[in-house]
Amino acid sequence: MSCILAVAQRGEAILNLNAAEVASSELNSPWLKQLAEAMHSTMLQKNGVGIAAPQVYVSKRLIIVASRPNPRYPDAPEMDAVVMVNPEILESSATTVLGEEGCLSVPDERGQVARAESIKLRYLTVAGEVVETLFSGFPARIVQHEIDHLNGVLFIQRL
Repeated sequence: MSCILAVAQRGEAILNLNAAEVASSELNSPWLKQLAEAMHSTMLQKNGVGIAAPQVYVSKRLIIVASRPNPRYPDAPEMDAVVMVNPEILESSATTVLGEEGCLSVPDERGQVARAESIKLRYLTVAGEVVETLFSGFPARIVQHEIDHLNGVLFIQRL
């Protein structure tokens, strides 16, 4: 069982930083694998559908997207958890959709945020493989929300 990490809360400086890229020397390292595992455990324990490394006090470009129904998002679609290193949105649909968002770093607030309906994304796996893929609907919303964290933006700044 991996450890549950503390989650940074609104107002803490780390949430305003532009996170550093994960270096090629860090790919496939025990450190990166352990961080991803602990982030995943923390996200599950807190009923999140995504988490970004800055939320657990690590200013690195690492996110996990894991849509599934839970008490915070009862209607979320089911998908396997995806760990994304240095994710980058290559294209966003012109169509945007409003949807309710919350955040583990802003536990007491939710709001309607406009996001691109679909995105084309490039990221690395923990092992360093390049992946290009499309996300749409709720998973696309999670990706955009988590990438915002990497850029020092909280969803409440988009309300």
